Amino acid sequence: LYFRFVFKEGERLIGSYNPEIKENIAHDTFTRHFKNLGLPVPGILARSTSFEYFILEDAGDTTLFDLLLQEGLSEKVKHYYFRVVDDLVRFQTEAIHGLDLSVAFPAGRFDKRSVLWDLNYFKYYFVKTNDIIFDENLLEDDFILLAAQLLQSKSDFFMYRDFQARNIMINKEALSYIDFQGGRKGPLQYDVISLLYQAKANLPEAFREELLNAYLEKLDSKLPGQKDKFLITYPLFIFFRLMQVLGAYGFRGLYQRKTHFLQSIPYAIENLRWVTKRYPMTDFPELNKIFDQITELKDYHVTPFSNDKLTVSLSSFSYKRSGIPVDITENGGGYVFDCRALPNPGRINELKDYTGLQEPVITYLEGKQEMADFLAHVSILVDQSIDNYLQRGFSNLMVSFGCTGGKHRSVYSAENMKRHLKEKYGNRLEVRLTHIQLKKEGRLL
Repeated sequence: LYFRFVFKEGERLIGSYNPEIKENIAHDTFTRHFKNLGLPVPGILARSTSFEYFILEDAGDTTLFDLLLQEGLSEKVKHYYFRVVDDLVRFQTEAIHGLDLSVAFPAGRFDKRSVLWDLNYFKYYFVKTNDIIFDENLLEDDFILLAAQLLQSKSDFFMYRDFQARNIMINKEALSYIDFQGGRKGPLQYDVISLLYQAKANLPEAFREELLNAYLEKLDSKLPGQKDKFLITYPLFIFFRLMQVLGAYGFRGLYQRKTHFLQSIPYAIENLRWVTKRYPMTDFPELNKIFDQITELKDYHVTPFSNDKLTVSLSSFSYKRSGIPVDITENGGGYVFDCRALPNPGRINELKDYTGLQEPVITYLEGKQEMADFLAHVSILVDQSIDNYLQRGFSNLMVSFGCTGGKHRSVYSAENMKRHLKEKYGNRLEVRLTHIQLKKEGRLL
């Protein structure tokens, strides 16, 4: 938890609380070491003896990522990025000297165990969560081979671990760096890739190349001869970082249902799609099969919301198989209507193999007064919100319908709501409809 203290004189400080003591000790130790070296990180002004509470220098409100979103890739933003890669070389080559790695959290060095942690994170939280088909033994073979090849890189540098634009603060044109407490001794490639391939930053490939060349020039000036060694395993580290990121997005987004991480998945998949074309993974056949399936996933796509209309996102879902949909607009959700008390075509042998998009089920549900009453009540509630949202200039509303299997009642209800909104509001709304369970089962074709 973070708090900002603002004093009458205008001074501002940050207070923080974290119950993870080992992580805090790493942060405290690393911060003091970096400050002694003149590296730009927020200083620690005070801390509790328990290592739970800290008072920190205030590095401002704006991250490099915020500025990128506000201005796009302006000359000003590019200038900051070039400054950042210069600073990265300093962190990697200077910060490691004299750093107490005995307090590093959760690991002190980049080794086989830490590599396999990240690869299995990817397997369990993204691959399996998305029902990707693979051979467990063959994938394990690829993981072991990949770990061995990654570990051939020299690992005598400071590896920041999460070096990306969200962790770079800008305050009165000064840069400062945060969230380095997971750092360890490791290779050079990982951190620059974290910056260049940050999912939602979505940097153009031409600018990535410019930044990489600027980084390598700076590195060569500090450590002559490292450039060629760096490039040997650079493509493998791109794949490794993308897998780690997808694992994190799977855990934080699909499992913990946090909006920011869900929004980032399509961008990470787009990065993977581009990288697999440029750097074919011929030595890793099972990973190749997995990457092919990930890049074909239909659940994730970048679709910008309309800026000048209210967008109503409708969905049908299965309570048992997919759960209540997450609102990716950061509004915290909307209406969720439970259709399970309605007559169920799934219990009728002649209807159970059809869906709410098909005539037999439609005819059955149209003949049920309970369904008509339900939809009438739902329409009153939704219309009331839409009328108010239109008046107030709001941009998003989410309306979800769930039933047991997500194929009959919820689908029929969502389709009826879409038709009702189109008839009543016309082009005043942008209406989007997703049948989540049908899409998962490939039954929308």
